[in-house]
Amino acid sequence: MKLRAARPPLMALALALATGGCITFRTVDDGIARARIGEAVTRYGVRIMPLAVVEDSRCPTGVACIQAGTVRLAVEVDGARTELALGQPAARVSLVEVYPQRRAGVNLFPDEYRFGFRVAR
Repeated sequence: MKLRAARPPLMALALALATGGCITFRTVDDGIARARIGEAVTRYGVRIMPLAVVEDSRCPTGVACIQAGTVRLAVEVDGARTELALGQPAARVSLVEVYPQRRAGVNLFPDEYRFGFRVAR
């Protein structure tokens, strides 16, 4: 009796079942706390929750702009409401990244935004 080579889909299924179907991702802690609107994140004991995008005047990718623009974000830091601007240092918490990048002709919905915060120790 001849052995036939297993077909690729069957091999993939066998491998997935053998490993439990899990894939593990390892990430590097870069010191930035990331959250979306309505999601609280805690870093060095400081609780941060983005509440709303007040302004997103960033220049869309692929467009030549006179000014780079900015993002202003209403946040709650340890229960106190405040406003942060992208790239402008603050006393305890700074807004250091905003994703996704703006694209010409595409409106971003609030649930699409991701924000990165750096917390002073």
